[in-house]
Amino acid sequence: MRLRNLLIGGLVMAGSAQAVPMSEGEYLATAGDCSACHTAPKGKPLAGGVRFTTPLGDIWSTNITPDKQQGIGDYSFEDFDRAMRKGVAKDGHHLYPAMPYTAYAKMDPVQMRALYDYLMQEVQPQPLANRASDIPWPLSMRWPLTVWNALFHDSAVFRPDPQQRAEWNRGAWLVQGPGHCGSCHTPRGWAMQEKGESAADAAYLSGGELAGWYAPSLRGLEPKTVVDLLKTGRSQHSAVAGPMAEVVTHSTQYLTQEDLQAIGAYLHALPALPSAVSRTATTAAGNGKQSYRQYCATCHGSNGEGVDRFVPALAGNTAVAGESSLNAIRVVLEGAHTPLTQQGLSQTMPAYAWTMDDKQVADVMSYIRSSWGNQAAAVTPAKVKAIRQMTEKQQEGK
Repeated sequence: MRLRNLLIGGLVMAGSAQAVPMSEGEYLATAGDCSACHTAPKGKPLAGGVRFTTPLGDIWSTNITPDKQQGIGDYSFEDFDRAMRKGVAKDGHHLYPAMPYTAYAKMDPVQMRALYDYLMQEVQPQPLANRASDIPWPLSMRWPLTVWNALFHDSAVFRPDPQQRAEWNRGAWLVQGPGHCGSCHTPRGWAMQEKGESAADAAYLSGGELAGWYAPSLRGLEPKTVVDLLKTGRSQHSAVAGPMAEVVTHSTQYLTQEDLQAIGAYLHALPALPSAVSRTATTAAGNGKQSYRQYCATCHGSNGEGVDRFVPALAGNTAVAGESSLNAIRVVLEGAHTPLTQQGLSQTMPAYAWTMDDKQVADVMSYIRSSWGNQAAAVTPAKVKAIRQMTEKQQEGK
């Protein structure tokens, strides 16, 4: 899960997604957003082939359709449960924790059985062979994962907190378990482990950088904002874009209203951490104001006020004027789109990498981050250049 405001504007006409009845297992697969990792662009559903770049090298998601040769069709429930709960495949090799079995382990046996039955009985088998990882030997050896699991993985199912309300516990289970929100929104440690897995850990869901994006803190969010963003991709003053837009499109928009409210209640109850954002206002750099008027003001307003539930405000927007400027710079360079949902059309912001050089982007970002009450640090051309090079490399690798 990746929440909060992102810089977006404009409108793209598109048809809305259609709601269809779901079995319990399909609902769990949707809540867990299995398709995000196991369905390649233009690929067959859940047939794998999605590339993940890690510090050790590239790995590719596997075929989880019930095909007996290439998928998991010959997995017994016990095999499946072990893979999902302990990260060990049928043949005994350890799965990389890029597959969030550390979160899925919190599902109980009944829930796991429902998910297994869905994959085995409702998903179409696809005979697509799995692709080997590109991690070189000896880093490709899997036995160290036994040590990693012993140090960092708890395979116990979720236990409700008797001191909390049922709604809080439901939200906690969704966030910690199938939603695996911590995979992106919790900072990582020296062994790429999440620095916390529950409300008991202050670092849990406090924000983290992953795969070239910054997933902001989810702690202390307003429940209505959470519900609106997860259901529609936008709230009164903000919207989601980047990887989180795909999560909303394929996963969270289909959650029940009760589950969305439970998630909102749980996240709101997590104490927000003190902001590390600089409180010394920056000076608008170079032609930042002029560039803003030329490229941004038409949609976002002359004072960064935006348009409620249509164009996100930039004034007071923590995705733009927060500690990290990574997402906002990426959106300016690459453009962005909000989710396509049953409740609304997708909105898009055009990319400006082709027309704005590094200094222009840095100037306009510095202007936005120091205007209308925003008090964040300036952006340098060198930082924009590094992010531009990173995104270009990512595009070449696709």
